[in-house]
Amino acid sequence: MVNSTARVIRVAEHGDASALQATTIPRPVPGPTQVLVKVAFAGVNYIDVSERSGKYPTPAPLIPGREGSGEIVEVGSQAQGGFKVGDRVAFLGQNTYADFVAVDTIHIAKLPDHVSLETGAAFILQGLTAVGLVRKGYNVQKGDWIVVHAAAGGVGLLVSQLGRLLGAHVIGTVSTEEKAALARANGAEHVVVINKGYEALEKKVNELTNGQGVHAVFDSVGEATFESSLNVVRRLGTLVLFGSASGQVPPLNVVRLAGKNVKLTWTTLYNYITTREEFEELYNEAVEFLEKDQLKVAISKVYAFDDVQQVHLDLEGRKTTGKLLIKIQ
Repeated sequence: MVNSTARVIRVAEHGDASALQATTIPRPVPGPTQVLVKVAFAGVNYIDVSERSGKYPTPAPLIPGREGSGEIVEVGSQAQGGFKVGDRVAFLGQNTYADFVAVDTIHIAKLPDHVSLETGAAFILQGLTAVGLVRKGYNVQKGDWIVVHAAAGGVGLLVSQLGRLLGAHVIGTVSTEEKAALARANGAEHVVVINKGYEALEKKVNELTNGQGVHAVFDSVGEATFESSLNVVRRLGTLVLFGSASGQVPPLNVVRLAGKNVKLTWTTLYNYITTREEFEELYNEAVEFLEKDQLKVAISKVYAFDDVQQVHLDLEGRKTTGKLLIKIQ
């Protein structure tokens, strides 16, 4: 008889990391167009912290998690994509800090045999985000100058690698010398360690670009970096916002963009993958980079299910680099 319950990490009320508590709920039942996945690994992202704390408008109670990997154990009667029981998959979804997740087939993909479940969970959200940023957020070209904030983070490492693969000059920002070494090893041609402010970045960009500024800035930090990002982007350049780890950017008078005719965009991965075809386009390109061994997925640490509070503490404390995973099964 199939176990009718599932273990989950639940947030009953918004709060600090102690709000993350293990509990048991009824096992999800997939809808006609969904599949049920037995989750092996769940990826951890900063949005999980924001949802748990209440900074992101997700009502409690909630189960965090936006991505994972595992094995299909049930297929809905109208599910598209040719999925079958036993398929190893990576997926985007909701409530992934859980034993079982019902997933819409628009955002799920079979893993190639040589890609592990760990890599699948580590790559599916951040890898597709990175490819979307350098292809659609700003189409990086050979010879471009780009700034990547938080260049030692999960997405930052991938955007830096992709930037170099596409022939751009990558300037990364990090918070420590240890992270600087990692950023350099993953595509950042120049790295600025930010200690007290971003004046050092502005000085470095001016030196490297003869005062012209960079073609694009990829900014997941938000409030703390926004002014500097505007300062270093060149005339007709692009500022791509895709996160707010330091807080939301204050309200902006768009007339400020007119001085350099800067293009400003706020984007998420889901803006790029509203259809199955769009998802497959980004996924296939990302997997191609993996298959050619051109892209390295840096998994910083894999935490046990019962250590979920520590995952959030480490992420909030800026003690991590690369990707964090929770081992579910």
